[in-house]
Amino acid sequence: MEVSFLRGLLLVFLTAWTSADDGQVTFVSELSSKPAQKLSKYGWYGSVRLQRFHIPEETAIARWLFSVTKGHNFNCGQHNVTIHIRWGSPPVINPVASVFPNSTLWSPCLSLTLPVTSQSSMTFNISDPAPGDWYVAAHLPEDDGRIEQKGFPSCSYFFQPQLSVIRAVDTPVLQQGTFLTQTAAPDRPARLKLYVPEFVSSLSVSVADCSSEGAESGNCSLVLRLGSASLQQGPVTVNCSGIGCSAALSDPPWHTWLRIVVESSQVNRTLTFNIVSNYTVGCKPKSVGLKADDDISRLRGNSSDTNSTSTGNSSVVTDAATFSNESASLIAPLSMCLWSIPVLYEEVDVLSIRFMPVNGPSVSVTNTHPTLLTYPLHTQATGGTLNLQLTLNSTNATLGTSSSVVACLSPWAPVTELNHSQPCRTALFGGHGVAVNASVNKSVLRLPFPQSATWYLTLQLVCNSSNCGNTSVVSVLPEVFISACVEDCGTYGECRLLRSYSYLYAACVCKAGWSGWGCTDDSTAQSYSHQLTSTLLLTLSNLFFLPAIVVAVKRCYITEASVYLFTMFFSTFYHACDQPGVAVLCIMDYDTLQYCDFLGSICAIWVTILCMARIKDTFKYTLFMLGALLIAMSMQLDRKGLWNLLGPILCAILFMVIVWVYRGVRRRHCYPPSWQRWVFYLIPGGLCALIGVCLYIFAETEDNYYYTHSLWHILVASCVVFLLPPKEKHKESLGWSRGWSWNWSWSWRPRVCGYTLCQSDKDELYTVT
Repeated sequence: MEVSFLRGLLLVFLTAWTSADDGQVTFVSELSSKPAQKLSKYGWYGSVRLQRFHIPEETAIARWLFSVTKGHNFNCGQHNVTIHIRWGSPPVINPVASVFPNSTLWSPCLSLTLPVTSQSSMTFNISDPAPGDWYVAAHLPEDDGRIEQKGFPSCSYFFQPQLSVIRAVDTPVLQQGTFLTQTAAPDRPARLKLYVPEFVSSLSVSVADCSSEGAESGNCSLVLRLGSASLQQGPVTVNCSGIGCSAALSDPPWHTWLRIVVESSQVNRTLTFNIVSNYTVGCKPKSVGLKADDDISRLRGNSSDTNSTSTGNSSVVTDAATFSNESASLIAPLSMCLWSIPVLYEEVDVLSIRFMPVNGPSVSVTNTHPTLLTYPLHTQATGGTLNLQLTLNSTNATLGTSSSVVACLSPWAPVTELNHSQPCRTALFGGHGVAVNASVNKSVLRLPFPQSATWYLTLQLVCNSSNCGNTSVVSVLPEVFISACVEDCGTYGECRLLRSYSYLYAACVCKAGWSGWGCTDDSTAQSYSHQLTSTLLLTLSNLFFLPAIVVAVKRCYITEASVYLFTMFFSTFYHACDQPGVAVLCIMDYDTLQYCDFLGSICAIWVTILCMARIKDTFKYTLFMLGALLIAMSMQLDRKGLWNLLGPILCAILFMVIVWVYRGVRRRHCYPPSWQRWVFYLIPGGLCALIGVCLYIFAETEDNYYYTHSLWHILVASCVVFLLPPKEKHKESLGWSRGWSWNWSWSWRPRVCGYTLCQSDKDELYTVT
C-alpha cells in the first residue's frame, strides 16, 4: 500500500516536472524598499535625498513605486517633488540652471515630476534594465532662502521609494559559433545572454532559418535587441524581415554579460529560429606569463625609480624599432596593434584615488598603434570626480602643426581606432575625447560622479598625412585621479562629504552668492563691498552691549556685566568668522566660537530676568550657576534647538512672575509699585525683547540675514538697558555691601559686628530717580 502511494507520488512529481520544463525561461520576483526620508528644498546637493538600489543580472522588468506623504498641513502649499534616476552612479543634477566649471562634462539624467497632495504616488517601469546599482534622488523645488528655526512646526514631505524586479533564473547562454534553436511569441520573447571577454574588437549576432507555422515563406518578422537599457543609452535594435538578419557591434563592452532579446512582431504566431554569435579579437597584448616577480620589482622600485623612468620616457624616440626595443623591458609587451601599460591603483583617502603608470608618470605614444591604460572604478569611487589631465611633453622634439595626440576616455570598452574623423564612442556607451598638440599642450577633463565600471584611456598620435615626418613617437603625461569635489570647490565653496547609509559621496556647498557644481558661477555672487558691509554690520552691532555693560556696572551688577561682556566678545568674533565670503576673521575654532556665542546669548537673557526678580543674593547666584550649567548642557546637545532658547526664557519669566505676585499679594499692592517703572522701563524693554525674538524666529532669510540679525543684536542689548532694575540702596558704587568701606591706605577693612559683616537685608522697593 505504502509502495503504491510512493510510486503514485513520484509519478505525479515527474509529470509536473516534465510539463514545467518546457524550454522557456523561468522568472522570479524580488522586492526591496527604503525607509521614508524627509525631503528638503533644493539649495545644494546636500539637500537631495539619495537612495541606492541594486538590480540583479538578467532582470526583465524593474518597477519603482515612488510615494510622497505630507507630515501635516501646517503652512503647506502645492509643491512638486522632482525625482532623478541614473544607473551606475548618483545623478548629476542642475535644477537652478547654474554654470558648470570649465572642462566639466555631464549628461542629464532621467527626471520625473510628482505633484503632491496629501498622499501621492507614481510608478516608473523599465524593461531590460542594466544590471548593477541604480540611484534615485529626490528633492523639493528651489529653496526660497527663508531661515526656519528648528523646533517650529513646518510643512514636511516624506519620500519613500520601493523597487520590484522580475528576473530570469535560467537564461540560455549563447556560445561562440554554436547555433541555438529558440522560439519567440508576441507575449514571450526569447532571452539569451552572451559573455564578451576582454580585447574583443567586434561582435556579431545572427538570426537564421526563421519559420512559422501557417506563415508564408520569407515573412518572418523579428526584432533583435543587443544590450540593456540604462536610460542614457539603449540597446542596439535591428528589425528582421525574411528568414534572418544580423546585428554587429564594434568595440562591445569587455568582460561582461551581454543581453540578447528576440521578439516576434506577428500577432498570434510563434516563430522558430536559429541564433549564433561570433566575435573577433583584433588586438591583444602579449602574455606576461605567470611570474609576478617583475611586477613586484616594479612596485618596490616605483618610488625610487620614478625620476629616472620619467626622464627616460620624456625623451622622444624617432625610430619605432628603437622605441620597441628600449621600452619592451620597461612596460607591458607590445603587440602588433596595441600597447598596454599597467597602472598602479592607490587609495590616498576617502574619495581620493590616484592612478599612475607603473614605470613612471609619462607614457610613449606612437602613430602606428594605440596606447591603452586601464582604470577600474569601484562603487566606492563613484561619489567623487574623475579627473583627466593630459600634458604633451615636447622638450626634445616639437610636433608639427598637422600632428596631435588624440585621447579617448570610455567606460566598459576602449576605442581601438583613433583618428580625427572617428567619434569617441563604443558600441553601447559614449566616450569623452581630448587632444593635445603643439599649440595646446595641455587638456583637462572632469567627470563628476563617474559610472562604476572599468574606464579605458586610449592614446594615439594622429597626423593629417599618412606620414608624421620625423616625429613618430611622443611622450605624454596622463594624470588620472579621483577627487572628492571639482577643484576643491574653489575660493567660495566648501567640499563636504555626505553619506546615504553606507554609501559616501561629496558635493560643494557655496557661499557669498556663488553657485554651481564647483562654486564657479558668479551670476549672483556678492561683491567684496557687500561682504565687508555684512561683516561690519553683524560685528559692530554687538557694540550696543556696551551701554548695557556700563549700566550694569553703575548699578552694581558686576556678575551680570561680566556675562554681557562675554556675550559681546564671542558674538562679535563668531560673526566675524561666520561670514561666507573673504571678509573673514577667525581667532579660534569656528565651532568653539559658535558654542560660546549661543551660550552667552541665552545666559545673558537668563541672568537679566533673574536679576529683575530681586531675590536674595544667595538664591540669585545659585540660580545663575545652576542655569548656566543646564544651558551649557543643552547647548551641547542641540545648540540650534528652539527650546534651548525659549526654555530658559520661559523658566526665568515664570520664576520672576511668581516672585512678583508673591510680593504683590503680601503687600497688597502691584509690584513693582511705581507706574513710571512700568511705562518708561518695563514696557519698552519688553517690546524690544518681543520684537527681537519675532525677528529672530520669523523674519530672517538668507538675503536679509545681516540686516535682521544685526537688528536682533541691537534690540536684545537695548532691552537689557531698560529691564535691569535700579541699584539696591544698601549697595555701594562698586557693588560691595554697606558693611565694606573704602580705606585709601595700603589695605581696606570691612567693619564687622561680632563675627559677621554688617549688611542690611531689608527688601527695597523699585524707585525712580
